[in-house]
Amino acid sequence: MVDGLARRSPERAREAPVTNDSRRQQHDERPDATFTRSLADIAARIDGDVVTDGPPVTGIALSTAGVRPGDLFIAAAGASTHGARYVADALAAGAAAVLTDPAGAALVAADVPLIVVADPRGVLGRLSVWFYDHPAAALKTIGVTGTQGKTSTTFLIDAALGERESGLIGSMGSKIDGIPVPTKLTTPEAPAMQALLARMREQGVRWVSSEVSSQAISMRRVDGLVFDVAVFLNLGHDHLDFHGSQENYRAAKRELLTPAMSRLALVNVDDQAGRRFHEDPELVTESFSITGRDADWRAVDIELGPDGSAFTVVGPEGQSARFTTPIIGTFTVSNILAAVAALDRVGYPLDRSVAGLADFTGPEGRVQFVPVDADFRVVIDAGHKPEAINALLCALRPATPGRIITVIGSNGNRDAHKRPLMGRFSAMASDIVVVTDDNPADEDPATIRRAVVAGTRGSRAEVYDVAGRAEAIHHAVDLAQPGDLLVIVGKGDERHQITAHGIVPHSDPDEVEWALQRRREASDA
Repeated sequence: MVDGLARRSPERAREAPVTNDSRRQQHDERPDATFTRSLADIAARIDGDVVTDGPPVTGIALSTAGVRPGDLFIAAAGASTHGARYVADALAAGAAAVLTDPAGAALVAADVPLIVVADPRGVLGRLSVWFYDHPAAALKTIGVTGTQGKTSTTFLIDAALGERESGLIGSMGSKIDGIPVPTKLTTPEAPAMQALLARMREQGVRWVSSEVSSQAISMRRVDGLVFDVAVFLNLGHDHLDFHGSQENYRAAKRELLTPAMSRLALVNVDDQAGRRFHEDPELVTESFSITGRDADWRAVDIELGPDGSAFTVVGPEGQSARFTTPIIGTFTVSNILAAVAALDRVGYPLDRSVAGLADFTGPEGRVQFVPVDADFRVVIDAGHKPEAINALLCALRPATPGRIITVIGSNGNRDAHKRPLMGRFSAMASDIVVVTDDNPADEDPATIRRAVVAGTRGSRAEVYDVAGRAEAIHHAVDLAQPGDLLVIVGKGDERHQITAHGIVPHSDPDEVEWALQRRREASDA
């Protein structure tokens, strides 16, 4: 997969390459049906003013790259510039009219069809829901939020359904009945989200699972959408560059769980924030736990092994089913519990989920064992948050007879506070830590590495600072001995590195294979 500018902005942005062949294997992100709305009706819906009338519009676009002929272009104020400065580009791409605020209106030519509203982004959610005729009303929707596990949980929901009548929306792209839909953000902007839901409705989808990021909630991308079930997985250290504080981050997560955005909140009471949410009298919640806490949904008789897990899920009405999975770790048990409980609550009974999960090995780049011709094992994972790395390494330890060698880095241009934590957690759970680069972007890679290394001080781990991700992976392969486990975290399925000089191709599994080949050639010499 070739990805977009992942993790340069607060959200990971992804887009699969589109070729002539892949177009036939992908769904469009918009419905086939044409929705036609007059400017007067749109203005009435959002309490806006039609400054210059024009033809009806047939779609909504928030960026010039997404404009299609006949669209209403939303020119909202941004952090550094105003969207109205790009109206000419939108019109050239086929936009039929513009919706902006008073400041933006001053930048738009007098003859351009124009609606003015005080806060375009503030009305965009409910406008998009109405524009596409309330598509979620025909679907059973599950929104999943949490610092870690959103992608895995939505994929587990999709797998439990057997990819039948199933829609998935998330950071690794979206799917309809297993067929990819090209999307870029973890949670699409409101017009794209509602268009995609309309497409799913049109294709006969019944159940939809969607990752819902804290940024998406704060930026009002899911306004107007009331999920049947919202799942809260956990709260860790992330996105403080966006939210400003841990409490603001928690508050953003909580908003999804309110009755305004979900009919039922399913919360993890093994997590401290989840317990606070469950005790919140303003929220309608059910709880889940894998640790023996008193909860509505529980995983009991848990058996964890090097080749997978088995456990029984017990529900509040006496539902019970035994699950087996080839995916390792207690965090997998928790994610599956959340997935199947949510499905049960939207009308897909617990026992129907068993078969679909029995052989599912997880999404690409999530706890992915890489097949290698070697006497040690290799795992790659997309984890780039301290708690996620700790959970992964702790889960892998019982399945590792030798040493754990962890290759880790931290992103540039965001969340500098978590860099020492990433070093600390990796060193606590590893025997060897190789600190390297992971999308340094515009920052000095050496400065980032030093911050990560600082967090390893005082640990018993052997720590190396290696510039260049490829070089670090080769170094880790050279260190590996029989029985060891090489864990490479941060990228998962990404196939690039973001540097100050631009985006360069990079593949963690490819580098492992090349390193092994070089090692074999050296031993044969």
